[in-house]
Amino acid sequence: MGALATLPVFFSLKGRSVLMAGGSAAAAWKAEVLAASGARVELYAPAEDLDAEMAGLLAEIGTGDEPQSGRIRHHHRPWALDVFTLRAERFALAILDTEEEAEGQAFACAARAASIPVNVVDKPAFCDFAFGSIVNRSPVVVGISTFGAAPILGQAIRRRIETLLPPALSGWAGLAAKLRDATMDRLAPGLERRAFWERFTDKAFLTRAPEAGDEAEAGRLIEAIAAAPEGASGPKVGKVTLVGAGPGEAELLTLKAVRALQAADVILFDDLVSDGVLELARREAKRMLVGKRASRESCRQEDINALMVQFAKAGKSVVRLKSGDVSVFGRAGEELKELKAEGIPVSIVPGITAASALAASFNVSLTHRDHAQELRFVTGHSKKGGLPEDVDWPALAKPNATTIFYMGGRMAGRIAARLIADGLSPQTPVGVAANLSREDETRAAGRLADLADIVAAIGLDRPILIGVGHVFGEAAETARPGSEDTEERAALAL
Repeated sequence: MGALATLPVFFSLKGRSVLMAGGSAAAAWKAEVLAASGARVELYAPAEDLDAEMAGLLAEIGTGDEPQSGRIRHHHRPWALDVFTLRAERFALAILDTEEEAEGQAFACAARAASIPVNVVDKPAFCDFAFGSIVNRSPVVVGISTFGAAPILGQAIRRRIETLLPPALSGWAGLAAKLRDATMDRLAPGLERRAFWERFTDKAFLTRAPEAGDEAEAGRLIEAIAAAPEGASGPKVGKVTLVGAGPGEAELLTLKAVRALQAADVILFDDLVSDGVLELARREAKRMLVGKRASRESCRQEDINALMVQFAKAGKSVVRLKSGDVSVFGRAGEELKELKAEGIPVSIVPGITAASALAASFNVSLTHRDHAQELRFVTGHSKKGGLPEDVDWPALAKPNATTIFYMGGRMAGRIAARLIADGLSPQTPVGVAANLSREDETRAAGRLADLADIVAAIGLDRPILIGVGHVFGEAAETARPGSEDTEERAALAL
């Protein structure tokens, strides 16, 4: 293991006393966390020094001469050395909020002399422990710490984790605690327990709160696994999830896609899937590149199907990770048919398709009601590699629509010629982009008559998407050399 800046531990404070000195807003946050953890907080601060947040916290939580677990008792005086010896019971922790260096040093020395772990807010030299950002799904608690190096970064990490953990997880964790003894008594270590907890976890991440019948259902599952013949207690068949990886940028993944990646045993991914997306996958997962790209050596679809079946029948959770959305030109139909024929459970997690990323890149609406009453997604080539002939080209040539051609880079010239031959104006605007949403994204706009040249200028060595329609008019006008728009901009610049 690499070096750790600090040791992450989870410390039980239920029913234990904690010394808190200071009445600031920062002290109020820490006092609230301590009380929520079940501590009996002894707060030392003159009444006139209480911040509005601390005063509000005291009014909300309530105080008393003998505070119960999770309460705060306010002492209307500053701390002094005697507070460390007034109580027969030693404090579990000591926390001070002060702006004075000398006071912080004195408090830390007193706490350490009494063998009490100490924290002086925002003064790392006087801290034995640190407070981090918290994601609360109690009894599931996630703590994030940068050990004072970058608190804002820690908060940003917390916000990201908050989006990944459904609020209902708290209820499922509570139910898991109730079931723990039954699983220990009835299920053998290893495959039996893993089989149960994997199914339980899958259900927990459906994001709805557990219902009254879930505990009974879980009990029946425990008994079913325990009663299975020897050697048959593990899952006979795993499952496959077809996951859309989006256009490339990892932040465009859905939360459900991230959860699927985190739960996978095996990930079969296309070579259009970005490294950033794969970084979000479970570290222990086996990853296999099964990409298919034009003019490159590819993995046959039959081989991909066979791999999914093989791993699923071995009891693995398999993720088939595809660029964009799995249901849009992702050959998902063939994979679904094969998996269903083999009796393997399969589900789909949709992703953001490249057409949506194209619209975002050009900052346009693909269905702007002044320009387009239809939106079409069309493959740019046939199974044989040429222009698809089973497409209604005259319909595609209507001017009141937006048409997005997937995988059409090498067919750009032929696409333009066919649309023009079927009646679409050569001056129809087009928008073209490669490597959408990635750092090396390239885009250009122009007219249909120049589509082949536009694509050639971008290059054919990257995935290209072509948009045809008047929604790209502003981008095309801006890009046209000598246009009035360009001349007007130049005049304004002068």
